[in-house]
Amino acid sequence: MRNRSQQPGGKSQTPQKTLVRSEGVSRFAEDVFLVSLLVLSIPGLLFAQQTLQPSPITLQQAINIALEKNPERKAALADTRAATASVQEARSVLLPHVTFSEVATLGNDPVYVFGSKLRQQRFTAGDFALNVLNTPGSFGNFATRFGGTWNLFDSFGSWRAINRAERAKEATSHQLERTDQEIIFRAVESYYGVLLAKKRVEVAAETLKTAQAILDRSKNRFESGVVVESDLLSAQVRLSTRKLEVIRAANNLAMARAQLGTALGISTETEFDPADALEERNFPAITLEEAEKEAVEVRPDLKRMRSEEEAQQQSVAIAKSSFGPRANAFGGWEADNPTFVAGGGGNNWLAGIEVHLDLFDGGAKRARLSRERALQVKVAAVKEMATDAVRLEVRRAYYDLDSARHQVEVARTTIAESQESLRINQNRYDSGLSTITDLLAAEEEAHRSQAEYWEAVYRYHTGYASLELASGTLNPQSPVVTP
Repeated sequence: MRNRSQQPGGKSQTPQKTLVRSEGVSRFAEDVFLVSLLVLSIPGLLFAQQTLQPSPITLQQAINIALEKNPERKAALADTRAATASVQEARSVLLPHVTFSEVATLGNDPVYVFGSKLRQQRFTAGDFALNVLNTPGSFGNFATRFGGTWNLFDSFGSWRAINRAERAKEATSHQLERTDQEIIFRAVESYYGVLLAKKRVEVAAETLKTAQAILDRSKNRFESGVVVESDLLSAQVRLSTRKLEVIRAANNLAMARAQLGTALGISTETEFDPADALEERNFPAITLEEAEKEAVEVRPDLKRMRSEEEAQQQSVAIAKSSFGPRANAFGGWEADNPTFVAGGGGNNWLAGIEVHLDLFDGGAKRARLSRERALQVKVAAVKEMATDAVRLEVRRAYYDLDSARHQVEVARTTIAESQESLRINQNRYDSGLSTITDLLAAEEEAHRSQAEYWEAVYRYHTGYASLELASGTLNPQSPVVTP
């Protein structure tokens, strides 16, 4: 008997319909799932885009954040605190030192037993028996002691150690000031670096439009049969180059923002967008002689080296003090009892003054004095080298600033000239009076003049900050920082 689900020929039709229906349901379910997933992910994507937007920030705000968050300043500030603690430690030598101790002992050593009975004031005539003296029984003692020492005189070594610690503290304070200046400079440099990167993005986008316009001209002229195909190909190559420059400029902008976050001492995940614009500004004029003189007088790192030289002078004086006599006062009070709580013992005290003088130490003190004197000569030589290096640094910063100032003036004129040249070449190319090579050369010159102009403006701003850094006057109220 033939099954109703079978058709002649033995082929079944019902399972095929079921399979088609199942595949349709499955595809429909997948589509619904994908659409739902997309709808649910849209708010998250929008939120992510909102959270990734750079936060606007002014240069003054950036510097305030850098001086608060930068880990380099935290390290320098920790050095100043450590130096302050070193001064307190050096001064503690002038004060008396008091100690307390509690000692519990038990034994049958004859000398120990004899002395403990005396200190407990429990010695009797029977304790003079030979058997008791030679083979005493075990004896316990609880000793409570208060002691103290006071350095009365050490040939002024302690006072000189205090002076050395204070000079070292001054050195760390000057280093903190120099660290602040370097942090401010890096913040200024990174801030203007972002502004320059933004200008490069704008220039790249503008030159991309110009390249597209040149391509459109070449294409129209090629389709009209006026020029050969090489003109069109050259324009296409130039457009591709400008597209790559746009991508590169965008990536450089992202990198500049990351560098700004690092300079401020904040994670690179947080991006900032400068609220100011990169534009020409007039800063107060600084002469080279004034900058050099001010750098030698007020630069913090030179002040630090002068403080270190004074500290080394104190080290030499301390080494000399070790040859002199020393006088110490000491005293102590002791209570000795047979039990810890009940008492029942005696007490005693002892005080005295000790005068100490080293007659021979194998030449150790002379070797130490020679070492400290050698270090003193070294510090003086390093300070002299640093002073010369500072003068050279000031000159380099001054000449760089002067070059940037003149470059801004030249580049400003060059922009207008290159734009006019580009316009003329475009008209001549449209009229068939110049080649595509001339037009592309004019376009390249216009692009380079704009890039060089904004580069010069950036170098002028950072160059002024570099000159103030070299002269040691850069601070949050400097002209390059305040609007």
